[in-house]
Amino acid sequence: MEGFGWFTYEVTKRLVENHPEHTFYFFFDRPYDQKFVFAENVIPVVLKPQARRPILFKIWFDYSITRALKKFKIDLFFSPDGYLSMRTMIPQVGVIHDLNFEHHPEDLPDWALKYLKKNTPKFAHKAHALVTVSAYSKQDIEETYGIDSSKITVAHNGASEMFKPVEAAVRTTIKDEYTKGKEYFLFVGALHARKNLKRLLKAFDEFKSRTGSETQLLIVGEKLWKNVAFENELNALNNKDDIHFTGHLDLEVLAKITASAKALAFVSYFEGFGIPLVEAMQCGTPILSGNRTALPEVAGEAAVYCDPFNVHEISKGLEKLDSNAALRVELSKKGLEQAKNFSWNKSAEIIWEVISRTIEKK
Repeated sequence: MEGFGWFTYEVTKRLVENHPEHTFYFFFDRPYDQKFVFAENVIPVVLKPQARRPILFKIWFDYSITRALKKFKIDLFFSPDGYLSMRTMIPQVGVIHDLNFEHHPEDLPDWALKYLKKNTPKFAHKAHALVTVSAYSKQDIEETYGIDSSKITVAHNGASEMFKPVEAAVRTTIKDEYTKGKEYFLFVGALHARKNLKRLLKAFDEFKSRTGSETQLLIVGEKLWKNVAFENELNALNNKDDIHFTGHLDLEVLAKITASAKALAFVSYFEGFGIPLVEAMQCGTPILSGNRTALPEVAGEAAVYCDPFNVHEISKGLEKLDSNAALRVELSKKGLEQAKNFSWNKSAEIIWEVISRTIEKK
């Protein structure tokens, strides 16, 4: 799962387990895996139609959800991806993770962009309360949609407890399996435009050509939008043989890979949060981060920062982390401390407070 998926999973699991006195109805749009029914106080309900396109979103939220809320006498509808029903008067709490599509419309397919730009502001105003994942996103939602600050609560993302430092033997095994036994920079995320992977690849190529370093680049993630141009640019790199793609990995494996990396290279130009930053910090892995949007808020002093639009600056950041062992040790210590500011337990508690307040106002 990517960020939205982990947020949904980790938060709803805790809401259910921490509040057995309440009944939770989970609405699915297709047959579900039983592992998502977290406890006996969860009643799973499949609603038609399967919704993966704008017209089906509208039908599902405005008609299927509206009827289900009435049928099951629901007190409040919580939407962890922010899509709401525009046809119900039942209180709703929506989560808007970020507004990337408002600032970088070129990053999305036309069908997704049109739906989000038309409907997200409507959802923001319709919601009785909003949750977002960073102070940066809160301010962005306030200013972009004219939402009162008091309506928006920040509940940061967290990271799995699987992400932690590992022994030298584990690091050796990981490097032998994924990067020809050599040290590596790590990128984690969907291969989406805003993750800035194209510039990272060019910066890595420049870094390799300039320094002759043996450090590799390991990329974990799947493409969201097919991009032939990306393939062509990858093939044009001089050091493409030192770049390794894994696709999606099991969480346990990803945790070991993160902890074994020389540094995380996370140079997105837009993020509402950036969960891989917390995962890396929990592992004591140094970070090269973009200096825009929510990333400095999350990484604090545990990262070297760069302009994500400047390939040479990204390259110099990689070189700095590659060559300076003392800096890596310093960032590792700061990261372990900074990571303590984020936890799914704390996020779930904050969201439950929002839900409780909203129901009390009903």
